[in-house]
Amino acid sequence: MIYQNRDQGIRRIQAREDRRCYGMGLGVLILDDVYPGFPGDVRNASAYPFPIQYEIVEGVDIPQLVIAEDKSPCLAPVVRAARKLERMGCRAIAAECGYFAYFQREVAASVRVPVFMSSLLQVPWAQQLISSDQVVGILMANERYLTERHLESVGIRPGSNYVVGGAMTQFECEEFDHLWTQGRRSDPPAANYAKAEAEFLKVAVRFYQQHPNMGAMVLECTGFPPFARALQRKIDIPIFSWGTLLDYAYSVVVHRDYYGHV
Repeated sequence: MIYQNRDQGIRRIQAREDRRCYGMGLGVLILDDVYPGFPGDVRNASAYPFPIQYEIVEGVDIPQLVIAEDKSPCLAPVVRAARKLERMGCRAIAAECGYFAYFQREVAASVRVPVFMSSLLQVPWAQQLISSDQVVGILMANERYLTERHLESVGIRPGSNYVVGGAMTQFECEEFDHLWTQGRRSDPPAANYAKAEAEFLKVAVRFYQQHPNMGAMVLECTGFPPFARALQRKIDIPIFSWGTLLDYAYSVVVHRDYYGHV
């Protein structure tokens, strides 16, 4: 526990319109599914240095959000959950799966707080940070369900300087399958950290090596951030993940004070 002095700039408090709670941080939409996450996974709140309030998107699981061609039944429960987090008092809203990118525009239009539905939001930024002859690597959990709608919803121009890879496409990440993949999940869903890290690093490094002009990598899946630093040690390029997105999201809605001396 880190004890801090109160913000001396707070001398009076006043209700914010229709907000029920105060001192809130990020509201996170999570899938209606049961599986654990290592610290660093968005589903595990313990590793983040700011308040997180979860809301289950009732009736929406991995098959419905990721695999189903018709995603329209997901929209109403996603918006309903986002509005509940806003009413609770959350300063910004995020989600736990990169495929929530599909609804970025709809959710942003339905609330009055900033919305960060997918780590893929960082791809256009990453593209601006590298040279014109380099590409951004987008490492998905499973890329086969990625559509132009997902890309365009978060501002990615289809066919621009990015390449896409899938960590789980060839069933090379068995520990991830034990957590998330229908028909391959363990009972109960469980994973070994060291094995999951080794499997992830193998496919992520290979993806990088297949594209020698890769200048940055964006990790789509919320289960990848626990291993992002280990990956960066191996390939030494900028790594964007859900961790970097959530840190950024919180920093723009609750800007930090500066303490120092001259």
